[in-house]
Amino acid sequence: MNTRFRLLASIGIPLLLIVLVVGAFLWQQRAAGTAAGPRGTQKMTMMKLALDWTPNTNHTGIYVALKKGWYRDEGINLQLLPYSANVSPDVLVSSGKADVGISSTEGIVADAAVGQPVVSISAIIQHNTSALVTLENSGITRPGDLSGKVYGGFGAPYESAVVGEIIKQDGGTGQFKNVTLNVDAMQALESRRIDFVWVFEGWEIIQAQRAGVKLHVFPITSYGVADYYTPNIITSPNEIKQKPDLLRSFMAATAKGYEYARTHAQDSAQMLLSANPQGTFPDPGLVFASQAFLSPRYADRGRKWGWQDAAAWHGYPQFIINSNGIDDAAGHPIHSMDFNRLYTNQFLA
Repeated sequence: MNTRFRLLASIGIPLLLIVLVVGAFLWQQRAAGTAAGPRGTQKMTMMKLALDWTPNTNHTGIYVALKKGWYRDEGINLQLLPYSANVSPDVLVSSGKADVGISSTEGIVADAAVGQPVVSISAIIQHNTSALVTLENSGITRPGDLSGKVYGGFGAPYESAVVGEIIKQDGGTGQFKNVTLNVDAMQALESRRIDFVWVFEGWEIIQAQRAGVKLHVFPITSYGVADYYTPNIITSPNEIKQKPDLLRSFMAATAKGYEYARTHAQDSAQMLLSANPQGTFPDPGLVFASQAFLSPRYADRGRKWGWQDAAAWHGYPQFIINSNGIDDAAGHPIHSMDFNRLYTNQFLA
């Protein structure tokens, strides 16, 4: 037996014992971390998020955080509840059937008025990007021309007041026919079932451009409506009281997703596409074009994603109250509201 082999044989048993002891220690440490650590698989907490529409680029940051495993890292098993025309995300959240949801400032104010409050915990987009649109060849070239025309609505309580005010701001009577649609708004417009509709610049207007449909576009904040956040992520007052740590973890992962989407538009759009069944997006190019539009609008330059200011949360609610456009549960117009209870930044880092 050569010298080298004899040396290895002489130290083999002690070395084996050391390896076994160290290995057992490391395994125990890892097992303890899995059982007790907030990122461990045995501590995953289910959360339900109610979408406000079919998946789109308003939701990209959420899909990015899912794909990157950032909710899992926070100990959250996030389940996305698909949009239903029969029940709004606000109702699901206020009733406790969803922990969080996607809503809008308009909806949040209306919820508070009828005594079913939800709270905005972040602004997905920093400025309102919605507009009233008409077909370019309709002969309707400005909001004042919409008096007496047919509006394709969604059945929301605030629509008539907002749309009427825009028309009046441009010299019209403010009177129009409001019909609730059961088909796609842009399809209804293109088939001339309606004269105008309220859409988002970052989706339907880009969609129309890609299809060669020419529109007149009237941004609502250009006609007397205060700028405000939409869409928003909401939760319930009860959830805030009972699960503040969970909401903080949820927002940490969500903010990370949207911050990534701000600077990685193409990559994030691909994650949104890949996360949904084939056929969800008939025109994948629309997703990339929409994401290129929205990514820099998720937050203003030099500002963290999601942050909300009092000015926006006082501007729109006061506008809709002044317009007598919001009723309480008994159908009576309300004249005051505690605007500061409509939102919070407490879960944003």
